[in-house]
Amino acid sequence: MRQYPRWYYDEFKQCGVDYTDIEEVNTYDLRMQNLRNIENESNRIRELLKIKKSDVVLEIGTGTGELALKISAHCKQVIAIDVSKMMINFARRKAESQNKTNIQFYNAGFLTYENHDELFDVIVTQLALHHLPDYWKMMALRRIYGMLKEEGKFYLHDVVFPSSIQNYDSYFDKIITDLEKSAGDKIAEETEIHIKEEFSTLDWVMEGLLTGVGFYIEYIKYDGFMASYICKK
Repeated sequence: MRQYPRWYYDEFKQCGVDYTDIEEVNTYDLRMQNLRNIENESNRIRELLKIKKSDVVLEIGTGTGELALKISAHCKQVIAIDVSKMMINFARRKAESQNKTNIQFYNAGFLTYENHDELFDVIVTQLALHHLPDYWKMMALRRIYGMLKEEGKFYLHDVVFPSSIQNYDSYFDKIITDLEKSAGDKIAEETEIHIKEEFSTLDWVMEGLLTGVGFYIEYIKYDGFMASYICKK
C-alpha cells in the first residue's frame, strides 16, 4: 500500500454526518428515498453518458451501492469505492443478495484509490466531492482525469452554492425551512451540518477546478444549490 506524507489529507476522517455509524448506514437508503429517485437518476445518468455494455465504470462515493447496482446491469464492470468501511460492507452484502457478479467494492476514496488495471470509460461521483476542501478537490479531479481513457466521460453531481446570492443568511434559512416541510427534521438537520462543517464550494470555483485539470465541460445544470456536470477528457 502506498505511504502518504504526513501533510496528506485524511479523507477517511468523517466530516458532517458520521457514516462510520452503523445506525446511519442502516437508515441511509430509507432517508434517501425521501429526497431522490435512484431508478430515475441511474437511467438519466446512463442516457447522458451513453454508457455501453462494453464500458468499465468507476463510482466514487458509492454509499450503499444503489447506483452501482443499477448501472452494473448495463455495462461490463463497475468498480465502486467509498471511504466508509461500513457503507462498503453494506453495499457488498446487497450486491451478493442480488447475485451481482460484475461489481467490485473497495474501501477507498478520491485521494487513495489506486487503479492498477485498465483506464475507465466512465467515472461517476455524486454527493461526495464536497467532503474535500478546494485544494484537495483539485487533487481529486487530477486523479480522476488521469484514470479516464481519452474521450472518457466524468459525471459530477454535488452541492454547489450559487455565487449570485446577495443574502446567504435568508437563502440558507429558506432551504432549511423548506426541507423541514418536505423531507423532515432529520434531512434538514443534516443539511445544516453540511453547510456548517462540510466543504461545498461556489459555482465559478467548481467550473474553474474542472477546466483547470484539463476537462472540457460538455453539460452543466444548476438547480438551486445542486449542480450536475458532464466532462470529457
